[in-house]
Amino acid sequence: MKHLKSLLLVAILTLGFNSVTQAQTKVAHLNFDELISIMPKTKALEADLEKLKKNYDEEIKVADAALKTKLTKYNEEAKSQTQAENQKRAQEVQAEEQKIYSSIQAANEDLQQRKVEGLNPIIEEARKAVTAVAKEKGFAYVIDASTLLVADGTDLMADVKAKLGIK
Repeated sequence: MKHLKSLLLVAILTLGFNSVTQAQTKVAHLNFDELISIMPKTKALEADLEKLKKNYDEEIKVADAALKTKLTKYNEEAKSQTQAENQKRAQEVQAEEQKIYSSIQAANEDLQQRKVEGLNPIIEEARKAVTAVAKEKGFAYVIDASTLLVADGTDLMADVKAKLGIK
């Protein structure tokens, strides 16, 4: 009987401490995507990607204009050429169209890959800043505010921006 009372007392104390611990857990929030978008490194990355995109667009535009010129010339000369020559020219035009299409795909893939590679260190820097601020402020959890329906708790955005030197 005495042993049962001791076990019951330990169980009650354990549950009591557990509920006290849970009541003291602090939760904060911030919009992580917004944080990433306002970081200077993100803006620099976007500017670099935009320049690269313009270069790709210009190269593709030049190739497309050359193809259109060639196509116009071939269409004008079609009546004076043999059937075999016209077929050869049609295949040449198709091959160049495919090359332009492949260039567009390769440019898009390269831009996407560079964006991912450029964003990874930025995301890591932001995560470290959020973690540091959360520890400084005593928060056990920081939730992304973009997924919350109600966010009446502490918003760490201003503190994290200050930690990162963002105004």
